[in-house]
Amino acid sequence: MSGDAPRQLHLNINALHSGFVPSAWRLPGADPNVFLDVNHYVRLARVAERACLDAIFLADSAAISDQLDMRPITALEPTMLLTSVAAATTHLGLIATASTSYNEPYNIARRFATLDLISGGRAGWNIVTTADLPSARNFGHDTVPDHSTRYARADEFAALVKTLWNSWDDDAFLADKSSGRFVDLDKVHPADHRGRFFNVRGALNLPRSAQGHPVLVQAGASGDGRELAARHAEAVFSASQSFDEARAYREDLNARAARYGRGPNAVKVLAGLTTIIGSTESDALRRRDELVDLIPVQYSLNRIAGTLGVPVDSLSLDKRLPDDLPLPNGGNGNHTFFNATLAQARTHGYTVRELIRALAGGGGHRVIVGTPEQIADDIEHWFRNGAADGFNLMPDVLPDGLEAFTEGVVPILQQRGIFRRAYEGKTLRSHLGLSVPEGAALDTH
Repeated sequence: MSGDAPRQLHLNINALHSGFVPSAWRLPGADPNVFLDVNHYVRLARVAERACLDAIFLADSAAISDQLDMRPITALEPTMLLTSVAAATTHLGLIATASTSYNEPYNIARRFATLDLISGGRAGWNIVTTADLPSARNFGHDTVPDHSTRYARADEFAALVKTLWNSWDDDAFLADKSSGRFVDLDKVHPADHRGRFFNVRGALNLPRSAQGHPVLVQAGASGDGRELAARHAEAVFSASQSFDEARAYREDLNARAARYGRGPNAVKVLAGLTTIIGSTESDALRRRDELVDLIPVQYSLNRIAGTLGVPVDSLSLDKRLPDDLPLPNGGNGNHTFFNATLAQARTHGYTVRELIRALAGGGGHRVIVGTPEQIADDIEHWFRNGAADGFNLMPDVLPDGLEAFTEGVVPILQQRGIFRRAYEGKTLRSHLGLSVPEGAALDTH
């Protein structure tokens, strides 16, 4: 994207099985099996691509970490699922989550490079660390590594994956039939990495893709998380509840990136946004209330207690949250959703019952309830005034909520000149306005 081109809004669909609201699967006509159905995700991707959205994003978990007795969970492994989505689409970006806590750099580099090549350069890797004890126990650990150790490992992991992705020069692959030379080995560079957490000798066994290598995405609001994003991320999924908080986060993140020699606005900030849409505001509020009323109260109490790291019996539905809540697990929990949930409760003085309704079940992301025009106004305000470069959309119910957004909100954003009417390129980097990275091996140290 040239420096003279107008700034464009970025929109992803975060495909959370039945939808963001935990009761979405209970609606009449909803199929409870969609969390296991590849065709459901293909359908969502096609809806998103018709609307020219940047990407479909899939979260991941290495354990049963939600309340499986009351709602669907993230179950299918996302990179495998996205290979089917890649075959059914031509432009839509494909972003999958993979944890640095319970994977190895070579495997992750190879898995995402494969997705990138088979999709023609549309892959992105969402870098996360894993803080929950059930996941640790699934990989033979009785405790979760402390916060700083998890992020030190993630930093080395991400740097090494970039080295592997860039271990082939762009002109290394010759396929010269006349000379019989297939690959110029002088242009394939071993990683030769020996670090605190990993030792990796070889180059990757795959060349680079049409976009160089997958886009690096990150989600994390702690100090360590922001430093990881400032060093490596090209886009970040944030969880801000207010405009001022979101703008301060974006400014801080780009200031940190600048200290690593990266340019202004080097990191695209995509704020998490749940939309509940109605033809009128009262219709939207009614839809919100119907969905929230279908959520078992115990589910929401358990979820908020887990996010805040407090015993569930310390929460009273008609009282405000306890005062002076510390970070969960001595600071070794999820900072992002703790801070987002607490900010929402404190800013509005909500009781726990009111907080559950405002969060549409206690998820931690910002929720907008309104008409397409109201939602477009909010998005435009955040975008034009520096709070976000775009949004990671989490519709209330899928596919209905996504279709309501693409058919109602997207045309308004297009009329206002801030969202594309057609794709200008075929890679995820081109959608995000990111340059193709250099093809030389990078220093991981």
